[in-house]
Amino acid sequence: MEAAAAKERLRQRALAEGFAAMGVCRPDAIPEAAARLDAFVAQGRHGQMGWIAERMGWRGDPAALWPEARAVVMLAEPYTPAEDPLATLSQPDRATISVYARNRDYHDMAKKRLKRLGRWLVAETGCEIKVFVDTAPVMEKPLAQAAGVGWQGKHTNLLSRDLGNWFFLGALFTTLPLPADAPEAEHCGTCTACLDICPTDAFPAPFQLDARRCISYLTIEHRGPVEPELRPLMGNRIYGCDDCLAVCPWNKFAVAARETRYASRPDLIAPPLAELAVLDDAGFRARFAGSPIKRIGRDRFVRNVLYAIGNSGDPGLAAAARALTDDSDPAVADAAVWALTRLSGRR
Repeated sequence: MEAAAAKERLRQRALAEGFAAMGVCRPDAIPEAAARLDAFVAQGRHGQMGWIAERMGWRGDPAALWPEARAVVMLAEPYTPAEDPLATLSQPDRATISVYARNRDYHDMAKKRLKRLGRWLVAETGCEIKVFVDTAPVMEKPLAQAAGVGWQGKHTNLLSRDLGNWFFLGALFTTLPLPADAPEAEHCGTCTACLDICPTDAFPAPFQLDARRCISYLTIEHRGPVEPELRPLMGNRIYGCDDCLAVCPWNKFAVAARETRYASRPDLIAPPLAELAVLDDAGFRARFAGSPIKRIGRDRFVRNVLYAIGNSGDPGLAAAARALTDDSDPAVADAAVWALTRLSGRR
């Protein structure tokens, strides 16, 4: 099959599978990525995410990850929320959970979809493939920009004039020399909405992120106690943060999610903090089975809940914090004492 025809058939198949957009680039299409990654790590902005510093040769050069690859197919899958993702920020006795984590783990669903698409391509052309969904040293966002799917905005996330920024990315590497698409240009203009809304000033400059101040990093990746000066800024965000995504003007073009399992579970839209604070390990695992939240474990999760309780200003939540001051996990016990101190008005 001629490469251009194969690419068009692949695009139609991808759309039929549920993806909203597809683009193609060469594996060597992001030569600037390695230097940017080196600078990010050298400044320590990756925080405790040691896996970013590992295998930087592969991460910075996709062509080195699989030398036989001749094309990288980047695919976008929307998870646009039906509800206002920032609505619960005004409910201090409730928890705010990032919308991508309010139902099933996208890694599992998107990868299954990618594998089906890849198997189809292999059957049609006899090529070889590898698929990745945020589980390998692959810089999906620069590759997606090189493939024309969108551009990295000032908040460093990917934006699209057709999709907004509520979408996941998947990568399909193939030995088939598919024609490359033109890279997408940046269209943020003078807008700084995403930078201005960040509660912790996690953006040192437009298009730069210091993960050590990002609430998504602090609630998901950071182990142990969070720095005391950052805790009040976290509000009631207990898993992830959607502020910079939610205010992007390009979301007026966002498309609805086709995958129904991305729709928010009612019990995860605004769960009561008091209800979450009492979860033991078994209760945590049962409640978040199949959810991306499960991977951070009960201790880190309850630590986050206690920070939110401390920020609530609600004395009625003091009992929940008091019950955890002697928790077996030091970070949980520390967070409980901090929450009680906040609720009592002491500093």
